[in-house]
Amino acid sequence: MKKDFYEILGITKSANTAEIKKAYRKKALEFHPDKNPGNAEAEEKFKLAAEAYEILSDPNKKAKYDQYGHQAFDNGGGGGYGGGGHMNMDDIFSQFGDIFGSAFGGGGGFGGGGGGSRRVKGSNLRIKVKLTLEEITNGVEKKVKVKRKVQAQGVSYKTCSTCNGQGQVMRVTNTILGRMQSASTCPTCGGSGQILDKKPTEADSQGMVLEDETVTIKIPAGVVDGMQLKVSNKGNDAPGNSIPGDLIVAIEEIEHEFLKREGENLHYDLYISFAEAVLGISKDIEAVNGKVRIKLEDGIQSGKILRLKGKGVPSINGYGTGDLLVHVNVWTPKTLNKDQKHFFEKNIDDENFIPNPEKSDKSFFEKVKDMFS
Repeated sequence: MKKDFYEILGITKSANTAEIKKAYRKKALEFHPDKNPGNAEAEEKFKLAAEAYEILSDPNKKAKYDQYGHQAFDNGGGGGYGGGGHMNMDDIFSQFGDIFGSAFGGGGGFGGGGGGSRRVKGSNLRIKVKLTLEEITNGVEKKVKVKRKVQAQGVSYKTCSTCNGQGQVMRVTNTILGRMQSASTCPTCGGSGQILDKKPTEADSQGMVLEDETVTIKIPAGVVDGMQLKVSNKGNDAPGNSIPGDLIVAIEEIEHEFLKREGENLHYDLYISFAEAVLGISKDIEAVNGKVRIKLEDGIQSGKILRLKGKGVPSINGYGTGDLLVHVNVWTPKTLNKDQKHFFEKNIDDENFIPNPEKSDKSFFEKVKDMFS
């Protein structure tokens, strides 16, 4: 069982943003690689602290975690945690390295010693993927072509002379409290510790070229319109000893011709004639994975809602599958011939034609209330 994020950082659920950041910095410094070279247990605790901070420092992710716990992210929702449990050490230093301040030399790896340069992460790419309701319900694998910046063949880099390969420059300033030393990202190499040495003619000023790449994206069932998924390391490269950025995939849902989606539930409007409502009938209706036959009892009323269990959309968080709600609408004819009109005039006062709802028949507002509860 996964350990509670609040317990990992040693805080309570009421902790504010500043307290969460302070607690993470304390844990990160305690288990930092420069203090624990070659210590596998410290490495694991360092990554867990980063994972906890990744979730709790984001208000939206924190709210989901407080409501659902680890299950809110275990099935691909939003592309996973995106935190320590799913990143390598370079990812952690790239995203959270500034929190460590000048306490260490800018990252490095376990067993690598202090004072090394950190690997810069390339920029992210963003694309939009359109999905049908069928693809969303069943999950799908999409292949997309993206243009990525990658390091050119034959390009080489050399140690940055400004920071001597450290990726940071140290500054000493005089204050009323005395001489203070601070570290900041090297302005020459951008923190990578390397600058361009040789490049082929087709490369840009950073030694990069644009290349087309086909990327396979596994999209889990139950995604929603506007959700973003992350494909790690499929963004742009950065110069030098860097790691690629990520490919951010925004989901766009294509509206279905007959079915309307509401969370995990689907809605279908079924129109039947007055005669069909009186006599009862079997009907084929549109479901997400093909047609489904339902039987309408004789005397069915307009506004009746039939619930087909498990015929909706799977939950992105693994909490089962929604239902298909069939809304029965009795179509009143607008024009009648002479014989038809005579039939209804003859029966207008018949007791079988006079509305007489039973106590068990719910009103429209009660049905709406039930539908949303």
